[in-house]
Amino acid sequence: MRVSQTRIEGLLLIQPDVYRDQRGYFFEHYSRDKYEQVGLPGEFVQDNCSYSRQGTVRGLHYQIGPSAQGKLTTVLYGRVWDVAVDVRFGSPTFGEHVAVELSNENCLQFWIPPGFAHGFSVLSEEVVFSYKCTSLYSKENERSVLYNDPDLAIDWKVADPIVSAKDLAAPRLRSIARDYVFSQ
Repeated sequence: MRVSQTRIEGLLLIQPDVYRDQRGYFFEHYSRDKYEQVGLPGEFVQDNCSYSRQGTVRGLHYQIGPSAQGKLTTVLYGRVWDVAVDVRFGSPTFGEHVAVELSNENCLQFWIPPGFAHGFSVLSEEVVFSYKCTSLYSKENERSVLYNDPDLAIDWKVADPIVSAKDLAAPRLRSIARDYVFSQ
């Protein structure tokens, strides 16, 4: 397994060891001991999986307080443009984002710690997207940021995005509550 630090501290790109042959490939999607050794938490309490069509944009979502979630994302089938935005007030990278392409071909994983809003766009005809979470989902602690906020300037790599009404109603970054405060 190879781990790369992105340009925003805490966001990690993980390349598991993939064993390929004429049948296809095999890799460990998660192994607590190996992931703890590279700094990820040892306990994930919820696994989520979504199916989406090409052009879909989901996000940008995050949770606050005791429900703040770290997410380990991966694609089981297809391709996505996976995006994490720093929403930690006082962080030197507040409002900045990192985006990576995840696919069933590259087998990359993206670690997004608490304090980041997360979203993705679907680049392939269909996608099955999976993510492990460090906290349980909580409707009352759920927050979001408008996916196409001009202050974020995210290139979602899709034309005519398909977005839920809920995500279209999300506030711009400049209007979110100070739910996270950066601390070192």
